[in-house]
Amino acid sequence: MKDQNIIGIDSPVRIYNSLSGQKEIFRTRVAGKVSIYVCGMTVYDYCHLGHARVLVVFDAVVRYFRSLGVTVRYVRNITDIDDKIIARVQESGELIEDLTDRFIEAMHDDEQMINILPPDEEPRATHFIDEIVDLIRRLEDAGYAYLGSNGDVYYRVRKFENYGRLSGHFLDQLETGARVEPDEAKEDPLDFVLWKSGKPGEPFWESPWGRGRPGWHIECSAISMKCLGDSFDIHAGGIDLQFPHHENEIAQSEAATGVPFVNYWMHNGYVQVDREKMSKSVGNFFTIREILERDSSPQRMGEIVRFMILASHYRSPLHFSANSLGNAQASLTRLYLALNKVGVSEVNNDVSQKSDYWKSFHSAMADDFNTPDAISVLFNLARELNRMADNGQAERARQLCGQLLAFAGVLGLLYQDPETFLKGLSDTEEPTGFLKAEWIEQQVYERSIARKTSDWKRADQIRGDLSERGVVLEDRSDGTTSWRSERIYTSE
Repeated sequence: MKDQNIIGIDSPVRIYNSLSGQKEIFRTRVAGKVSIYVCGMTVYDYCHLGHARVLVVFDAVVRYFRSLGVTVRYVRNITDIDDKIIARVQESGELIEDLTDRFIEAMHDDEQMINILPPDEEPRATHFIDEIVDLIRRLEDAGYAYLGSNGDVYYRVRKFENYGRLSGHFLDQLETGARVEPDEAKEDPLDFVLWKSGKPGEPFWESPWGRGRPGWHIECSAISMKCLGDSFDIHAGGIDLQFPHHENEIAQSEAATGVPFVNYWMHNGYVQVDREKMSKSVGNFFTIREILERDSSPQRMGEIVRFMILASHYRSPLHFSANSLGNAQASLTRLYLALNKVGVSEVNNDVSQKSDYWKSFHSAMADDFNTPDAISVLFNLARELNRMADNGQAERARQLCGQLLAFAGVLGLLYQDPETFLKGLSDTEEPTGFLKAEWIEQQVYERSIARKTSDWKRADQIRGDLSERGVVLEDRSDGTTSWRSERIYTSE
């Protein structure tokens, strides 16, 4: 009898579980349902490329699960109380609610530009203070939490026997240092804070230990267990959260409940800029909106960024550069040119027939969400689509186009009008410094007149001038000319 808790089509979905260090067949806790929690943003600044990778990677994971017909409950939290937020408020003079609301709205704008589906729940830490306090009290009652002399509440790390099994940072290997600062109020330098006592001028909430606010680690334990239960399927986030954040979540949650916290842990790799880890301190730090501004159409650049992220396996480092953006644009251009040959309005996206492309796509995605291999299926489809269209086999070309759009949709790609993408048109006013579509159209018109009057020198001059500006012309057999924008990106 088939195991109803295993999902997949021709082959079961396998996930690399950071907890075991190997790929495992994915078995849901409840048949036909997937519960997933992703650590979200701390909203004191604009989202950067590292955030974009988390957003895109797990958006693709959720999309794929849903394409298999299972019900997904996707929770991604917002940290809206934190040392960095308080520091920013003290610098700016804003009310904390105004600052966090402003950056939450900016985050949602960025998400829309890179085609992120909203999570089913987006809980804010400050809305879960009661649940956080209750969890800390349970830990205190069980002997895992204690009140320090400074008014902070700490977690006794050494009391939790399995500490370190997720990250490999075991107790006998940990030393007091950069990650664990000595604190006289702690019983042990390895202990971490659950509740911070209130300081003058800082936000606070009432608690059994006096006025204060939650520590960072306890937030995700309390929220995820409230939204998904004491145990759930997948917990995910960037590899930088594996230790100490996720390790501490396991310790808190399992000490309080006595049951396994999460069955599968997923972590995406770092973002590297010119082969160095992206970091503000190094000066190679890019926000999403800074990258979007590099193109005449932020909508097009958003898809380029999304493609660039999915073109690397989520567990591998993501290498960001001007070249990687250019390569992503060139790749998307090839796919959109194929779509443009058929006309997407005439296409049926039904892919119920199990073609070889269908099998290859699902085989790639079932293998730990191998998006690079899944994308290669899109290009194989595009090549055959072009061949069929060129050979006059219009019906077969439309069928292939439907498959291409359906598979791309699972990845959140090829959702724009092909002509809009290829021309780099924007649904907002075009920013200063980019070519206006109207000016390009005028140049194309003047060139058509030059061609009709056999002024080939003028026609070539216009083509060359547009080419230098990143505009590619394509003359058609009927005498018309189409154009597309291939802006060359720089690291500036």
